[in-house]
Amino acid sequence: MDTKQAIKHGKTCLGIEFGSTRIKAVLAGEDFSPIASGSHEWESRLEDGVWTYNLDDVWSGLQACYDNLADEVRNRYDMPLHTVGAIGVSAMMHGYLVFDKNGGQLAPFRTWRNTATKKASSELTSLFNFNIPQRWSIAHLYQAMMDLEPHVREIDYMTTLAGYVHWKLTGEKVLGLGDASGMFPLESGTCLYNRRMLAQFDALAESQGFHRKLTSILPKALNAGERAGSLSAMGARMLDTSGVLQQGIHFCPPEGDASTGMVAANSIRERSGNISAGTSIFAMLVLENDLSQVYPEIDMLVTPEGKPVAMVHCNNCSTDLDAWIKLFQEIVALTGMEIDRSSLYTALYGMALEGDADCGGLLSYNYCSGEHITGFEQGRPLFVRLPDSHFTLANFMRAQLFSAMGSLRLGMEILATKEKVRLDGLLGHGGIFNTWGVAQRLMAAALETPISVMDSAGEGGAWGIALLAAYMTSSGGQSGQSGQSGQSLEDFLAKKVFAGHAGDMVSPDPQDVQGFRKYMKHYKAGLKIERAAVDYLK
Repeated sequence: MDTKQAIKHGKTCLGIEFGSTRIKAVLAGEDFSPIASGSHEWESRLEDGVWTYNLDDVWSGLQACYDNLADEVRNRYDMPLHTVGAIGVSAMMHGYLVFDKNGGQLAPFRTWRNTATKKASSELTSLFNFNIPQRWSIAHLYQAMMDLEPHVREIDYMTTLAGYVHWKLTGEKVLGLGDASGMFPLESGTCLYNRRMLAQFDALAESQGFHRKLTSILPKALNAGERAGSLSAMGARMLDTSGVLQQGIHFCPPEGDASTGMVAANSIRERSGNISAGTSIFAMLVLENDLSQVYPEIDMLVTPEGKPVAMVHCNNCSTDLDAWIKLFQEIVALTGMEIDRSSLYTALYGMALEGDADCGGLLSYNYCSGEHITGFEQGRPLFVRLPDSHFTLANFMRAQLFSAMGSLRLGMEILATKEKVRLDGLLGHGGIFNTWGVAQRLMAAALETPISVMDSAGEGGAWGIALLAAYMTSSGGQSGQSGQSGQSLEDFLAKKVFAGHAGDMVSPDPQDVQGFRKYMKHYKAGLKIERAAVDYLK
């Protein structure tokens, strides 16, 4: 009855996230726990060498996801979803979405997965003395300038996927600090894009014939807790095609999946960190101090409140794994038997714990796309073994999971050995952690640090952005530092949302650690095989 009253009176918060393979919506109740959810599967397409999503699919997918959520509310609680307390939108970060002054799309959406901006990334990193990864929006823009793409001179607005959806639903051209810091560097502890770098870029762009100031086409960056507009009448119809949802609902700043993952994992304090593992895999570590130098393998972002974060981002994680699971499901179907995908994942992931510590000499590369950590502009999924390798299903699955963690290990080694970054712990979330205890144990071995996983690990960023919407409501829509609640975001999460919920922690098993170290020796040596595949397998 309490939940029904919360839904009826709009004492809930709705979070929507556009992930790589799924759009998900989570409705959080007054105690911040999820009370309903909806989802819609989608996937990127490789068109003319560009990883992209059609924007029509953004809206049809969002509507299908929301309808799924509304149906669950109706079926579980016997009432329509006519309003909520606040809404937040999250999505894959970075990429390239540009529009003209009339709101028309100027170029296909280039997602984070594209690695055709190496020259721009390198030149901007050198110019700024700050790492600009290939997937960042500013790298895409400068690459388009260097390639003399004719649409560049018509650009009136550039944003991320979360910023785009938020703009269309509310009319506001804004972004949360975390997402904004993946478009262009921010000044430490502020909501401002770095003014020195802006001036440097404007001068560079002028030499390329681009005469607008960069700030005129970027979204305004907002702190956590600030109000970021309200659902317009048109936005309400775009979200809920049934016409039941009311306009005027307040929005929190839209955020990227890295930020909402941090929130969902309660990892925004110094010395905390989290690992998000799905189509891509990345680790976010909240720093006590800035890094001593620039590393091309390490991205520097900020939390939704502006604290410095070191990010190790790898383009490839579960895509190749998912392809193998699909193949095994086809084999099962040939026998006339049926098994649902979730049960098959559980069974096969569990087999990995029965394999040899070093995978029996099996080696796998999960590179479905390029991988900047290891210097690959394109990817070729590979499975390699010697004639006398211990070729078993258990070792095969263990090798597939180790492969999903290999690139991440290389980036994390830099922070551990060169920067001596200290952590109180890492918390894992995302699809790969849904099979309880498997990826968690192997990740602990791969990173040689304890890994915790909460019951909410599978809810991910959709719940994280719902929590940011709840925080905005709690803080009165004023500021993440001193709202009406008198709590910072990290105190709000620690004391109201996650109090008493530390998660289930697994420490590294010494035998697993030694096995992963041995696997990584083969992994590093075998990168020449991956290079040959990229060079010769066209």
